[in-house]
Amino acid sequence: MRYLLISILFLIQTSCALQMTKDWKRSEPTKEYVENSYFSELTADYVYKAKITVYGHKFGGILIVKKLVEEEHRVVFTTEFGNKLFDFSYQKNTFKKNFIVEDLDKKMIVNTLQKDFKLLISEKIMVEEQYDLEHEIVLKTCDDKRSNFYFINKKTHTLDKIVNTSKSKQKVEVLYKEVEGGMANNIWINHQNINLQIELKKFAKK
Repeated sequence: MRYLLISILFLIQTSCALQMTKDWKRSEPTKEYVENSYFSELTADYVYKAKITVYGHKFGGILIVKKLVEEEHRVVFTTEFGNKLFDFSYQKNTFKKNFIVEDLDKKMIVNTLQKDFKLLISEKIMVEEQYDLEHEIVLKTCDDKRSNFYFINKKTHTLDKIVNTSKSKQKVEVLYKEVEGGMANNIWINHQNINLQIELKKFAKK
């Protein structure tokens, strides 16, 4: 009976463990903070062509991210004709929904978008753990009741990916592609548990 109980507890613990890190080699952290610099320049204009898919509904347009002062960003999504789809403000740990169209103004969608863009613009996050992989250093940080894993390319020293997880499952994956001059030309945000994807392609000035 005792052996059976131990076996059941072991199965519960292993099934609830995060499989992604199961075979990873933990190492002593070499950095106190993760530094995410993709949206950190005050003088830069971050303008992307954007596609947001929410439960089969597609919204296309222009996403503008602007750092106003330290720890303050504005995120605005418009149609290509300039009609506003949503307008968010982030200041330190506070969030303000300035505007959002009715089709997107659902609590779950707003909360998800809020967290997605917060993940993109957060610049300095305290490291809890570090893992040493073959091609990447992975830095784990705390995100309320979840965790974020930042994948740093050993060769280029660029941030290539962020994975947001619960204690047992991957929830959100952010991919950065074609990084040039401190900017990612392409960014993908994919959700594992809900039907929401965001595709961003850097707007080419003519």
